[in-house]
Amino acid sequence: MGRSRRVIIGIAAAGTLAVAPAMVVAPADAATAYKNCDALNVDYPHGVGEPGAVDSTSGTPVTNFTVDQAVYDANESGRDRDKDGIACEQH
Repeated sequence: MGRSRRVIIGIAAAGTLAVAPAMVVAPADAATAYKNCDALNVDYPHGVGEPGAVDSTSGTPVTNFTVDQAVYDANESGRDRDKDGIACEQH
């Protein structure tokens, strides 16, 4: 192998090692458990629900809530009073 080819391969390998750490995905943060619905609605104005949830209401259903299973799971207790899969929903 010629010297110039070894130099190019060496530079390419060094570049790959320099870029590789940037491609590592950081672990997901734990979902925040909010103190109450007022606190949750600061970050999620229309509530948060699990995939496939449908607002059960006699009025106009909330359809623009955030779908996030982890956040819902951390906040469903006492926050999803009607058990429709959406916590702290509001228009």
